[in-house]
Amino acid sequence: MPLSSFRSFCLGRGAAALLCAAVALPTSALQGTPVPLVTAAEATALPAPYARWQSSMEAFAAADKTGLPQTGGVLFVGSSTIRLWTDLREDFRQLPVVINRGFGGSTMADCQYFVKNLVLQYQPRHVMVYAGDNDLAEGRSPQQVLESFQSFVRSVREALPETRISYISIKPSPLRLTLLPRMREANTLLAQYVRTVPNSDFIDIFTPMLGADGIPRAELFGADHLHMNDAGYDLWRTVISGYVGEGARAAGGARTADPVVDGVAKAGTRP
Repeated sequence: MPLSSFRSFCLGRGAAALLCAAVALPTSALQGTPVPLVTAAEATALPAPYARWQSSMEAFAAADKTGLPQTGGVLFVGSSTIRLWTDLREDFRQLPVVINRGFGGSTMADCQYFVKNLVLQYQPRHVMVYAGDNDLAEGRSPQQVLESFQSFVRSVREALPETRISYISIKPSPLRLTLLPRMREANTLLAQYVRTVPNSDFIDIFTPMLGADGIPRAELFGADHLHMNDAGYDLWRTVISGYVGEGARAAGGARTADPVVDGVAKAGTRP
């Protein structure tokens, strides 16, 4: 897929660290034994900012009891954009194991806090992360989004040093038009950071979701002007497909996705 240079994405773009640090794993986690989720006692003791996700974590735990996904898969984690990707497994059916751990309304800070539940216990070979726009909507700064992601990366790399990490850029949306400058700033900070991290990717989904006028393309969104419709997910599938699979993994190194020129990755009709 023809792409323009990453430099063009950064052109013109221009709290504190999370209280929760990386969760240490027992040695067994590195030897192929899944790491258990938080206990019931731990769940009831969740700090106030994270207690709202208790039911989501319990739902994931219940699903795992039915059938724990195999290790070595590709795991998608993040906010409602991931949760609502109902065709995720079908869209990436070439992959033997695809895990969806999206929980609606979550932030990058939430993903870091629950990294043990959401990522580490599954021991994936590749993690796709989409989070950050809710952080900005709640008033966090682009720098805070970066710090949350950096903490997330440290947690994953400490426990799973060979796992590839791909950050999907914050997407623009008509509903959050006023946040576009902060989204650009956050995406630039995150892209610059990812360039320093081995075995990682920054996937620019921001650029192809803008029209020639620089405004989010309304045809990619549903009635709420925030969440994507099928056309939006078609575009995501097209862009992200180049970053999954054995070929992408073998590329190694840190990569940043050059922006997709509008018109190249057009949304199609979902099967």
